[in-house]
Amino acid sequence: MSNRHKILLIEPDLLLATIYKEHLNAHKYNVRVVGGVQKAIYEIDKLRPDLVILELQLSTHNGYEFLYELRSYSEWQNIPVLVHSMVPLDDLNLDTNVSSELGIIGYLYKPNTSLSKLLYEINNYFQLALDETNRN
Repeated sequence: MSNRHKILLIEPDLLLATIYKEHLNAHKYNVRVVGGVQKAIYEIDKLRPDLVILELQLSTHNGYEFLYELRSYSEWQNIPVLVHSMVPLDDLNLDTNVSSELGIIGYLYKPNTSLSKLLYEINNYFQLALDETNRN
């Protein structure tokens, strides 16, 4: 279990969170789910995830507030974040530089993303990270 990639899924919809968690766990990922920012900060400190999957629409904070808080801690600045949200990309006005500063590695619009597409993006990220490690 220690060689399984650890993923923190920040998803306020309990049904979706359960579906994503079960699917990713079945594909050998170690997934923890939280529904909000305060729990996410606690879990990041405890879990030290290899990847965070973030819904931007959260009940008490928005995802950007979480990202800025995450990046304010030096030990968490390099944790990659995959945004998986109900907010359309066109509505975000997300500048490439801001995305990079916030550690966003990709964006998936939930209504257009199947479980297999989500899994593909996660697998692809970890494969690219492994390739980069092997090059160095």
